[in-house]
Amino acid sequence: MLSPAIMEFQDGTRSMLFRTLNLLPVLLLTTPVLLAPAVSLAQVVPGTGTLINTDDFEKDDFEFELNWPKSSREEDKNVRYPLGKSSNGMWFESPKRGMPDVLKRVETPAGGIEGSLGALYMRSRDTGIPGRPGFKQAQDDLIMSAKPMTLGYYPNYTVRVFLPDWDQWEQRRGVSFGIRAGMQGPQEKEVEGGFGRRLFRRLNRTETKIEPYYPGFFIHFTPKDDPTNKTGEAYANILIRANHLGHEVPGPVIKQPGWWTFGMSVTPDGRCHYYASPGVDDLTSKDHITTQFPYQIQGTHFNTIFFNVCSADDGKSWSTPWIIDDPKVFYASGSQTQQARRSGSTFR
Repeated sequence: MLSPAIMEFQDGTRSMLFRTLNLLPVLLLTTPVLLAPAVSLAQVVPGTGTLINTDDFEKDDFEFELNWPKSSREEDKNVRYPLGKSSNGMWFESPKRGMPDVLKRVETPAGGIEGSLGALYMRSRDTGIPGRPGFKQAQDDLIMSAKPMTLGYYPNYTVRVFLPDWDQWEQRRGVSFGIRAGMQGPQEKEVEGGFGRRLFRRLNRTETKIEPYYPGFFIHFTPKDDPTNKTGEAYANILIRANHLGHEVPGPVIKQPGWWTFGMSVTPDGRCHYYASPGVDDLTSKDHITTQFPYQIQGTHFNTIFFNVCSADDGKSWSTPWIIDDPKVFYASGSQTQQARRSGSTFR
C-alpha cells in the first residue's frame, strides 16, 4: 500500500536528503532510534506517556510548499524533486505516492478541541500520475516527521479527524481517508535462486528481511444512493488494517458526521490496539475497538504516522475535504501508564 518517508532537508533543494521507509536498513543505520528494555505486554490507551511528536496547527503562518508536479513512484517509478514540505518542517510529501493537492491551515470547525484555533485541511483530485488520470481509486500521502523507536517503548498515537456533512463527500463508494502508522519488522520473502541440476530448473529460496508495513484505519464511505446501500441513508464505516492474514477488519459504522478521535497503541509483541470514539475527548479503555497482529509480523520499530487522501483519480472528481487536528505520537515505557483491559477482537 502506501509508503511514507522520513526525510531531513538540508540547504538547497538538490541537497535534500530523504529516507523512505522502504530503505529501512539505511534508516536504522543513520537515524537515532529510541531503544528500550524488555517490558510487560499489557496494552496502553493511545495518548498515554511522554509526548514525542505533535503539531497543533495554531501558528497562523503555517504553509505547505506544494512542489509540482507531485511524485508517483509507485505508479511510474518517478520521484519528482523537490519534494513538498511544510514551513515548520513537520510534514513531507511521500516520494512514493505524492502529496494531497490542497494542504492549508484552516479555522478549527465547531466542536473541536477547546481553545483550538487552527487545524489542517487536505483534499485531492489527481491522486495518481500527474496529468494522466488512472480512472481507479488512488491515494496521496502526508507524512509526519518523527523519530523511530523500538516497540519496547510502547509507541502510540492519537489524532482528531473532522468528518464533513455527507453531501460534501466525494459521492463514491470506497475508501476516502486513511490514518496509518509506518512500522517495520522481519518478513519472509521468496527470491529467485540459481538453476538446479535437475532439468536446469530455477530454484527459489526464502530470505528474511526487515521490511515496512503500515497498520491503521481506513474510513470507507457508502453514499445514500449507492445500489449496495439498503439503509436509505449515507454512512461511513471504519476499516482496520489489518488482521493476521493482512485483511481489513470491519469496524464501527459512523452514522453521524463531525469530530472523531482515533488512536492506536503497539505492544512489544507486535500487536496493534485500535481505538476510536466520536467527539474530541481523550480516549479511554472503553473506546477499544479491536486488537490485531497485522500480517503476523513481529514488528521491531515504529517510525511515524501518515495520512491517506483518496479519490477516483478521474481528472474531475475531488476527494472528500478532510480536516485533522492535534496529531500526537507518544511513548509509554518508563512512565506511569494507563493500561487497558484486553477485550479481544470485539467491537463496541
